Amino acid sequence: MHPELKIERKTDLKTRDDILAELAQEPRVDAAAVAVSVKDGVVSLTGHVSSFDQKIAAEAAVKRVMGVRAIAEEIEVRLPLADVRDDGEIAERAASLLAWTITAPPGGIKVKVEHGHVTLSGQADWGYQRQDAERAVRRLAGVRGVDNLITLRSGVKQSDLEERIRKALMRNALVDAASIHVAIDGDKVTLTGQVRMWCERDAAEEAVWTSPGVREVVDRLVII
Repeated sequence: MHPELKIERKTDLKTRDDILAELAQEPRVDAAAVAVSVKDGVVSLTGHVSSFDQKIAAEAAVKRVMGVRAIAEEIEVRLPLADVRDDGEIAERAASLLAWTITAPPGGIKVKVEHGHVTLSGQADWGYQRQDAERAVRRLAGVRGVDNLITLRSGVKQSDLEERIRKALMRNALVDAASIHVAIDGDKVTLTGQVRMWCERDAAEEAVWTSPGVREVVDRLVII
């Protein structure tokens, strides 16, 4: 980490106040329904929200706050009666939505729904296709959770993959590439090292997913 970027760690009380302010600023989240506690930079989220997308938005808001080192997320999705759908209807709508989503993987994506929890499986060529498929489905009415088991097709040499990932990290303005170590085992990439904020950790992981041939990312980066 660059010395000039060193930031004094905030107190847990200040971190909690900043999280509450960020949640209140997020229009997709009913901040009053989410309880927040912080201990040694570890944030615990409890409460209930009215959609799975709102749950994801709450978690994303917390990640944007300086001082957050880890998140224990136990927010429950309680669907309004008007949004409750049976599994068959959710599966049908999810499959149709993926077919019409231009950035979703073309064909081969399987959808399974059980008690409102959607499981996506199959293969894609790029990490963004995998992510866009999940983003599309989690906004459907009736969805309580999403498990993304979509894998990426391989076919890139390990030496080429390592070079592409390293260059992607160096190009990213949010990432201090010198503080991140990349280990590659076939098509599995493991990240270790230290980052300053959760958004830097997410940016590093996303930079890895932009490289073709990556099928699994193990994120062991530590937020300091």
